[in-house]
Parts: sequence; structure tokens; C-alpha cells
Amino acid sequence: MKQIVLNDTVYFAAADIIRELQISRQTFWRWRQDGKIPSGHRFRDRRLLYQQEEFAEIREYATRVESAAAKDSGQLRLF
Repeated sequence: MKQIVLNDTVYFAAADIIRELQISRQTFWRWRQDGKIPSGHRFRDRRLLYQQEEFAEIREYATRVESAAAKDSGQLRLF
């Protein structure tokens, strides 16, 4: 994955993160909009960049495993 170094800080482009984690752009933007992952930083060319720590947080969220049990007791059961 390509690193972008600005002012001695390493960043990764959102497009590269999406490709690396094999998720769709829509999923990535939804997570971002819902506050599940960091918002990132806008660069002057309008690219969305993430610091290494933020990328690690996104990777952790994208690869976590949750119980299949229903979280919401108000959820309708289909079967």
C-alpha cells in the first residue's frame, strides 16, 4: 500500500484502504457517515487521508467478528 508522507506524518488514501480491506466504497462511506470509523483528513487535492493509527482502527472495525445473535430484542424473527 502506498504511503503519503506530509510534514513527517504518514497517511494512507481512502481509496487504498478500501482496496486493501476489500470493502466497497459505499460500505466505507456509510461507516464513516455513521461514525463507526474516523472521518479522516482532507488534502488540498480533495483526497481523503488517514493516519496510521486511524487506518489500524478502520482495519480492526472491518475485520471484527460479531455474534450472530440478534442484538435488538425488538427485531422481527423471520424463522
